[in-house]
This record gives sequence, structure tokens and C-alpha cells, in this order.
Amino acid sequence: MPTRFARLAAASVVVTLLLVTIGVVVRVTGSGLGCPDWPFCYGELLPPADDAKAWIEWTHRSVAALLGLLVLGLAILAAVDHRDRRTILWPSIAAVGLVGFQAYLGRETVRLGNSGESVTAHLAAAMALLGLLVYLLLRAGLPARATGRAAGTGGSGARRYAVLASITAAATYAVLLLGSNVTALGAALVFPDWPLMGGSLVPSISGDPATAHVLHRWVAGGVLLLVAVVAFGARRTRALRPTDVRLAAVVAALYAGQIVVGGLQVLTGLAGWSQVAHVALGATIWAGLVALAVSSWHAVAPVGRAVASGGEPGAPGGEPVPPGVEPSLPSPGSTADTLRAYLALTKPRIIELLLVTTVPAMVLATRDRPGIEPFEWAWLVVWTLVAGGLAAGAANALNQVLDRDLDLLMSRTRRRPLPAQTLAPRSAVVFGISLGVISIGLMAALVNVVAAFLTLVAILFYVFVYTIALKRSTPQNIVIGGAAGALPPVIGWAAVTGDVSLPAIMLFLIVFYWTPPHFWALSLRIRRDYQAAGVPMLPVVRGVAETSRQIGLYTVLLVAVTLVFAVVAQMGLVYLAAAVVLGGMFLWRAFILWRQGTSPDGSTAQAIRLYRFSIGYLALLFAAVAVDALVVVPLR
Repeated sequence: MPTRFARLAAASVVVTLLLVTIGVVVRVTGSGLGCPDWPFCYGELLPPADDAKAWIEWTHRSVAALLGLLVLGLAILAAVDHRDRRTILWPSIAAVGLVGFQAYLGRETVRLGNSGESVTAHLAAAMALLGLLVYLLLRAGLPARATGRAAGTGGSGARRYAVLASITAAATYAVLLLGSNVTALGAALVFPDWPLMGGSLVPSISGDPATAHVLHRWVAGGVLLLVAVVAFGARRTRALRPTDVRLAAVVAALYAGQIVVGGLQVLTGLAGWSQVAHVALGATIWAGLVALAVSSWHAVAPVGRAVASGGEPGAPGGEPVPPGVEPSLPSPGSTADTLRAYLALTKPRIIELLLVTTVPAMVLATRDRPGIEPFEWAWLVVWTLVAGGLAAGAANALNQVLDRDLDLLMSRTRRRPLPAQTLAPRSAVVFGISLGVISIGLMAALVNVVAAFLTLVAILFYVFVYTIALKRSTPQNIVIGGAAGALPPVIGWAAVTGDVSLPAIMLFLIVFYWTPPHFWALSLRIRRDYQAAGVPMLPVVRGVAETSRQIGLYTVLLVAVTLVFAVVAQMGLVYLAAAVVLGGMFLWRAFILWRQGTSPDGSTAQAIRLYRFSIGYLALLFAAVAVDALVVVPLR
């Protein structure tokens, strides 16, 4: 029997979906300024009887007011009925604040004359509220702890499915924002054909409104694949309830229909019904995926160390947890400890290294955009670094969630927040996905959609391709997976120019070929850790000698690419001198390691020297890119 809180939450979800749908009707009929003042309509409580557009806008506002009352009632019921459940109480209070913020954005949308930015922000807040209300609805109907079938049956497969469902929901949110951006830019009919775009699936990216259209279609297609995997995976995940399996299938069917409706929007020249159906379906799919993510996480018994043994349940040194019994949850620490744990999830040292490659690329890209104002460029740098740092933190946090079983087995990583039980896995997932959504939103709103798209690609590539698909299956994991870490300079370039050209691709290749010798040098030292965890890193699978040889070969490729870049990007003497000197030092250190590679113990010290040098090498090389672009000492 649903509680009164659950019934009110269900009503709030329905009203929110209705509000979003009416909002699209307002836009399609041009009724956004039907009532030019706010909160009244022509100074009255009711609009003129013969003004249809005023009544449509008034209906939208009235439903919004009703939603505000429902959410306020939710917060009151949460305080009365669930004050002992923080996972319900505090989100209910946050929903009140979000409704208030949504009302403010509605007022600003009217004041700004339905500008593209205000409309996108209004939709983003509405979707965030819808997701929060769906969470409250599901959380109120589920017991406080997973028991019975859910606890102890899902294993790592169920945890991976929960992460997949969560990331797919976040990607769907990104598609909604990109679609709103298409509407804001008036780019919906840039390509009148469908499913092609100007007769091609891969039209040129030129930084104009067509770019927003292209990226929306590409990302929508990518999310279609994710949704299909979610639906297929639901049938194979034992911990899920039958209702979850059916929900995944329904979401997949709705998404397929959404793709068709999106095509009909183009083919019918933006018929009103197609626009309303497109956004309504999108909101419904988003709500369904949020519900699936919440339910799938509840089906996973938290993985942590048993209190009695200090080890992970089922792991060496830990007491196995019997079916139906939930492992111990992390003990709450101080606020400072919790904040430090969340910071540790982001791997800040790795973020620093990634951002080192972003700013020099932005400096170099100003040559392709000579008219940019210094103040505008400075703000681009700030927001690109903020959004890029959040994106890297999101990918690193999700990586730690997926790899926490490995981290517990490795001495280097067992003190991380999840294996050390400083944080719960679910909290880490929420944190990581929140960072990812915020980073993409900031990049799209304050930089450009090309940079936002590349940011999304980097997050998904690191999580899905490297962490899930490659890390545990092939010694080439770091080679292919390194593409994610090589994208920051491309993102920096796109942030300034709005496109991706050959110099940006060359910067990508520099970081791409730098990654294997950098990481393999470290893995030579900690190869026993990887061996204990069963991770097929190259030193574990092929041995020290072969790893040393591969480091040498990749270093040769790296130095060659840095010299080719000097020609392709028309760099000057400053960069060329740095590339030659630094490259020579890198080659020499790699040669020494290669020569000592037949001695497993003797190569460790040299490997660490090479690892430390590689960090300075990358920072100095990219600093030379920036200095060269500013100083401009041409080659003669």
C-alpha cells in the first residue's frame, strides 16, 4: 500500500510531466509572452477571455503554481513521516528550493523575451526537478535497506549495471540540453533531410548553428546504443526485479519512437504536434531512466568491508556476507573527512596534469581566431578549466566505483575512499554523475556545444571503453584508453575556435603517444599489485623486458610526432628547441630503461625516474607551445 508521501510524489511527477508538455505548447504557439507581465497577466489574475495565447501561458503558470504547492507538501510530509530518513528528507527540502529556482527562471524567461539561453536553462531546471521527484517516488516505495533477493545476489555484474543505467540517464539529460540548444539557435531545420544531414551522416563541423544540430543527432544516436545495452543487460542481471526489466524494455521502445519523432520534426517542417511529442517523450524517457537507475542501485547490496574482519565481503581477509544480510555501511566521519574523501575520488593530481595540456592549446588556437578580445578569452579559459576539471573528476570518480574491488587488492589504492569505506558506492556514483552533468552543462552554456560534446565523449570513453571494456581484458588497455586523457587539448582548441582542425589533432596525438611510456613506467614498479589484482597490464602479461622495449618504441613515436607538429602547426624556434631537447632527454632515459629491461629488479629505479621525468616533459613541452605562440620566433 503506497504511503501518502509516495502518492503525493507520484502526483508531483505527473504534474511535472504535464508542465513540461504545456511548456512546449507555449513555445510552439508563440504564447511565451501571452502574458507580458509576471506573476499577473496584463495586471489581472485572469487573462482576457478572447486571448488564446494569454490563456495558454496562464495555464502554464497555473500548473507551475500547483506543482509548487505539491512539492511544498512533499517537504512537509517528509518532515512529518520520514524525518528519520535523510535520503528522503533532504532531497524533499532541495526540491522546494529547485521549484523556487524554476519559478525565478520562468520570470527571467519572460523578462528576457524567451531568449534561447533562458529557455534552455528553464528546461534544464525542469528536468532536474523531474529527476529529483522520480527519485523521491522510488525511494519512498523502497525499504531503507536492500534485503532478500537483492542483497548478496547481484555481484559485480549488478553493480556495473547500476552504473550503466545511471550514466545512460545522465547522457539522456545531456541530449535534452543539446536539443534545447538546437531550438534556441534556430538550427532545427538546418538540414532538411533525415536521417542524413545534407546528404551525409558526417557533415563538416564549422562552428555555426549547424554544429549544434549535428552534435544533437550524433549524441542521440550514441545514447540509443546505451539505452539498447541497458534494456539487454536488464534481462541478464539477476538482482533486478521483473518490473525493472519491463521498465528497461519500455524505455528502449520509447527511445526508438523518440528517434522517429525527431525525424518527423525535420520532415514535417517542425509541425507543432511533433515538437510537443518530442519533448514529452524525452521527459518521459529521462524519468524512466532515473527510476531504473534508482531501483537498480537499490538492488545492489553495498560493497564494503565487514566490521568483524576489516576486509571486503568475500575478499581475502574478509568475512563473507550471507544472502539476505547487508554488509556494513561506511561509518560517518567528520565533515572535513567526508570532503577530503570526495576530493580524493576526483584524483586531483591527474586533473592537474590534464589541464596542463588545455591552456597551451587555447593559447595556440587564438591564431585561428585573431579577433577575440582578451577579456573574452580569459573567461573562456576559466570556464573551460572549471568544466574540464569537473569532467575529469566525474570520470575518475566513476572509475573508482567500478574498480573498487581491484583497488582493495592493491596496496597502492586500498586507502582510496571506497575500499577504505570512507564513502558509500552510491554516494560516489551520485557525486560522479552530478559532476559530469554540471561540467557538460557549463561547457555547453558558457563555452560552446563542440567543447561540450568532446567533454561528454571523454567521460564516456574513459568509463566505458577504458574502465569497463579494456582494463580487465587486454594489455593494450592503456594504449587505447589513453585517448580519453588525450582529449583535453582538443577540447581547449574547440573552446576557442568552435571546431577541430589539424593542429588540435596533432596535440591529441602527442598526448596519446606520451601516455603508454608514462604509465608503463609506473606499472613496472607496481606490477606485483596488478598481478595480485588480476589486471593484465603489459608488465604482468609480457614481462619487464618487453615492457621496456615497448616504452622505447612509443617514445620514438612520441618524439617523431612532436617534430611533425612543429611543421603542421607552423611553430617557431622556441617550440622546436624545446621539442628537440626534451625529446632527446626522453629518448635517452627510455634507452637506459630498455638496456636494463632484462633485469627485473634493476629496471625499477630507472622506470620511476622515467615516470617522473615524463610528467615534467609534458608540462614543459606544452608550456613551449604557449610561449612559442605568444613570442612567435619563426623558423628560417
